[in-house]
Amino acid sequence: METVQHAAERVKAILGAEWIPAIYRDQILADRTRRYALKCPRGARRVEIAPTLLGIEVKVDGRRLLVPDLAVARYLAVFARIGAEAIAIPYDITRLSRFADRLEQSWQRLLLLVEHVTEGRSPHFRARVRACLMRWMRDELRMLGAGAPYPSFEMPTRRR
Repeated sequence: METVQHAAERVKAILGAEWIPAIYRDQILADRTRRYALKCPRGARRVEIAPTLLGIEVKVDGRRLLVPDLAVARYLAVFARIGAEAIAIPYDITRLSRFADRLEQSWQRLLLLVEHVTEGRSPHFRARVRACLMRWMRDELRMLGAGAPYPSFEMPTRRR
C-alpha cells in the first residue's frame, strides 16, 4: 500500500521542471523582482479573481487584494492557493503574463497528477497528498525568499 509521502513524491518527480518552486527559482527570481506580502499562512480555501471599477480584485478567504491588472491577479492567485506569505513579483510587467500562464498550467497539472496517482483511493487520501504537496511548496518558497521590497536600479557610472 502506497503512503501519502510516496504518492506526493511521485507527483513531484513527474512534474520535474514544472514544479512551481522550480519555476519560481529558475525563471522568476533570476530577474529583477519586488516583494509582495500575501500573508496567507496556509493554503487559501477560496481564491477568486473579480473585476472592479478600480482594477482587479483577488479575494483570498474573505480578504480583498486590489491589483492593477489581470496578469498580476492570476500570478498572485496561484501563490495564494499554495499559502505563500510573501513572494517576488517580476518588475517587468511584460513578462508577468507568461509567468502567470506557466504557473497556472503547473498548478492544473499538479491537480490532475494527484487525481491520477491516487486513482482508486479515498478522497481523504487524495486531500492528504494535495496538502503534503502544498506544504512542500510553501516550505520551498519560504526558503527561496521573496527578494527585496523594491527592485535595485544599478546604474553604471558615467565615464569622463
